[in-house]
Amino acid sequence: MSPPALEPGGGAAYGARVRIHAHRKAALAEQDRPRSALRRTRPSDHPDVEALHHRAAAIDPRISIATVYRTVRLFEEAGILDRHDFGDGRARYEAAPEAHHDHLIDVETGKVVEFVDPELEALQRQIAEKLGYRLVDHRMELYGVRIGRED
Repeated sequence: MSPPALEPGGGAAYGARVRIHAHRKAALAEQDRPRSALRRTRPSDHPDVEALHHRAAAIDPRISIATVYRTVRLFEEAGILDRHDFGDGRARYEAAPEAHHDHLIDVETGKVVEFVDPELEALQRQIAEKLGYRLVDHRMELYGVRIGRED
């Protein structure tokens, strides 16, 4: 989620948005130690909070799981992290991507494969237009098993 728009002249609503934005910035600043450790973990495999805690604690053992939960929530609110539910009963996270991509999840291993397919993106826009809509965003998650695996 992006920070609130801060256009002057909005009266009380403008002031409230400024206070909320300032509060979020202050909260993020207070979390500097765990933020630094979490940033250095550079997750590229869509870890859950427990995996992030394990990685952060390897850098700074004083970081508690509660701190990681709070920091992940703040990162999510600030648009730094994206939360995913891949159907395995736990929230998984990735750095908010600069470019759109989709996910293929291996249902046996939990491995998440990121991919971009321009033909698929065009087809999704065409479907939305055919139904009378302009596509503004979407999230695609495919679930599968590797071809050629032994049953």
